[in-house]
Parts: sequence; C-alpha cells; structure tokens
Amino acid sequence: METAFEKILTTSHRPAMESYIAAHPESFEEAVNLAIADKQPYSWRASWLLWSCMEKNDKRIRKHVKAIINVLPKRKDNQKRELLKILEQMDINEKLEGLLFNQCVNIWEKTDKQPSVRFNAFKILAKISKRHPELSKEIILLIQSQYTESLSSSVNKSINKMIKEIPRWQGFAINIE
Repeated sequence: METAFEKILTTSHRPAMESYIAAHPESFEEAVNLAIADKQPYSWRASWLLWSCMEKNDKRIRKHVKAIINVLPKRKDNQKRELLKILEQMDINEKLEGLLFNQCVNIWEKTDKQPSVRFNAFKILAKISKRHPELSKEIILLIQSQYTESLSSSVNKSINKMIKEIPRWQGFAINIE
C-alpha cells in the first residue's frame, strides 16, 4: 500500500514535495529510509528530494550516514548520484570517511558510469583530500586520461579547479584535457 508521502513523490513537483515535508516533519525520516532503500520509483525520488530539504550536516541524516555509504554500490546511477550529493553536505567522521573515500574511488574508476555520478564522487574525493593531504597523490593518479577522456570539457575544468584547491597542489599547473 502506497503511503501518503510515496504518493506525493510520484504525483507532485519538487515545490509541492518540499511543502509536504515542511508540513509533515515526520516524513523526513520516511524520506531518508526510502532514499536508502531500493523501492523504486520512490527511493531515487526521495534521495533527490532530500538534498533540497536538508541542512548542511543535517542532524536528521547523521545516524544514517553509514547506511547510505554502504548502499552506494547496490544502487543505480540516478539514486547513487543523489545519495552522493547528500553525503557531500555531511561532516563525516574519519572512520566512515575512509569507507566513503573507497566507495567514491570505485565509482570514479568505472568510466561507464554516468558522468554526473562520477563527478559527484570526485567532488567527495577532493573534499576528503583537502582534509587529508596525504591522499593527494592518489587523487592525481585518478585524473589520468583513462578516467577523464569520457568527460566533457566543462566537467574537466571543474575537476581541474578542485585539484588546485587541494593544499598539496595549490600553485601547480595541472590541466586535464
């Protein structure tokens, strides 16, 4: 049986969905649970909606971070992209950060994945590398042409900009073609 929130997810546009969550705060937890689950079409829509309804480092999502990281390999690209966008907004402890880094490397290395999924994984890799400069050498290995040639020039420019923001590589001329 479809819940009221699930019905909203499939019959409404984003503003109506956001209004529903604002009027029914308990639905936020349902959205998180759906975002982690594999209950389509609700799961990818819930993950898509959460990103616009959450705060940076949202306390309502903190307890779910490990579960979100763990389901990444099991989700399709559209849902995975939205889950990565949620994770990118969270402050993640070092233990889970290592797990997330590994998941993002796995996503990034799969050049058959949607570019938007790979790009969001790379954003997280760059963010983690800013806090852990010892990972910067690994990042440089990940921008070899075999990983970047299938991406658009605008995505490559964004990646180049992210690389230059990593402390170890500030001031270096790193250009991805």
